[in-house]
Amino acid sequence: MANPDLASFQFGFDENDQVFTLSGSMRPKEIREISACLESLRACAMRATGMFYVNVRRLLQSNNVAFNGMASVLLEVCRERSDVNITITMSSVVGWTPRKFRALQRKLPRINVVEYDKDFYPGQAFVEDSSFVSVLRRQTTMTWRHEKHILPRHGIGEGMKIADICCGIGDFAILLFKEFNPTYVVALDHAKSSLEYARKMAKEFDVTGVEYVYGDAAEMLLPNGEFDFVTCRHSLQVFDQPERILSELLRICKPGGRVYVTNEKNSHCLGEPRSESIQWTYNEVAKLWKHFNMDIEIGPKSRRLLLDAGFVDIRMESFMVTNLDGDPEEFAEVVRTWRHMFAESMARERGDNEAFIEKFKKGFDDHIFAALHPKGYAGWPIWVASGRKPL
Repeated sequence: MANPDLASFQFGFDENDQVFTLSGSMRPKEIREISACLESLRACAMRATGMFYVNVRRLLQSNNVAFNGMASVLLEVCRERSDVNITITMSSVVGWTPRKFRALQRKLPRINVVEYDKDFYPGQAFVEDSSFVSVLRRQTTMTWRHEKHILPRHGIGEGMKIADICCGIGDFAILLFKEFNPTYVVALDHAKSSLEYARKMAKEFDVTGVEYVYGDAAEMLLPNGEFDFVTCRHSLQVFDQPERILSELLRICKPGGRVYVTNEKNSHCLGEPRSESIQWTYNEVAKLWKHFNMDIEIGPKSRRLLLDAGFVDIRMESFMVTNLDGDPEEFAEVVRTWRHMFAESMARERGDNEAFIEKFKKGFDDHIFAALHPKGYAGWPIWVASGRKPL
């Protein structure tokens, strides 16, 4: 009888990039059951020049028979081809791979193992700072006042299967669940600390209809065409390759379903009084993010990005979060956190001098002053865009 596990893995080779890719579940009972794959792996590696890549980012499962078979082939190639180095690209999302492949690397230095998603997001260390959690909740509270009315215009409705990608601390997924009565919500993020917080919060609020999963937005382990509505908020601006994220959002969306994104154009933050200082600082924020290969100006670009990704029927609008929406102190607290993150962490990491940092901080302080002034006005603009996946 055929082994059912063998039908659930695939392999292939990209000649141009010299990348051998394995995906799915690879669990043979005997080595002969995967002989075709191993023979192909060896043949491709022996034809390679310079660097040969093995991509196992989507290899969800592998038993010892399969792993030992792959390891034997790669070690044999290294012995026979002293001119070839091997790079194995894995994902920290797939839990078993680091331990297995690190052991292989220790056997032979010419085999290099890379967890690609550790370096993929240049600003990850900043946005995953645990001190940022409280302000993320405030930001969601402030934007939800607007978004709960905007979302229906972008196609959300009751009874849908929803995916919230780059869910952060998970509060938006809970709000979606409570407001729109979906059949199912999956919320995915790459930060384990955020997911731990999200699960704790869901338990606290007795929400059982949201499943929080660890994953990489650029290469999700979610099925094709599964979700009626997909959200990805304030996240494309953090990634240096937003088109990769949009490609994945399109993939997991059902034909006819919609993908909804929100992003900022931080240089349009405003305040009065002291508008000139505020404007200078937020222009500098945009330059600072660009230094780290992030784009906090991406909001108005959303329409073009969605069209380039293959979406149709693009809907787009913007709204302004202000100190008049609720408690002005709430707005001020968000800006205080930006001040710490941008001026204290990111600017110092970039190597800015103290004179610049002090001037940089003043713009945030003046934004806070405008928010709390009895006659003041302070604003933070958000761009909303959604696109439909073609039938």
